[in-house]
Amino acid sequence: MRMWNTKTSEMCNRHLLGEHVEMHMFVGTLNKEKSINGYLNKGLVEVHKIKKRHEELVNEMERRGFNHKSILPEYRYKKVGSVNVRENKKELARRCKNCKKMQKR
Repeated sequence: MRMWNTKTSEMCNRHLLGEHVEMHMFVGTLNKEKSINGYLNKGLVEVHKIKKRHEELVNEMERRGFNHKSILPEYRYKKVGSVNVRENKKELARRCKNCKKMQKR
């Protein structure tokens, strides 16, 4: 699981939808009171920004014509976690030629 936190318009469909699912997975994990310390330690999530990020992803999904129906459940959170957006943007471009193309637009 990972919160890319890059501009949603610079993500291919696969990564856009993937991050959306992962926001739901993070909330599910938090609601089950399971540890996400590994994700926090590796800079893969900002717990306090999951809801906002989900909204950004949904807006982009709808702009692209996807039919979004999965409401993000409520969850308790603290301001914890930090994601390096600049590094994530580079990593996303390295992993995915489609995201790399979209970043150059």
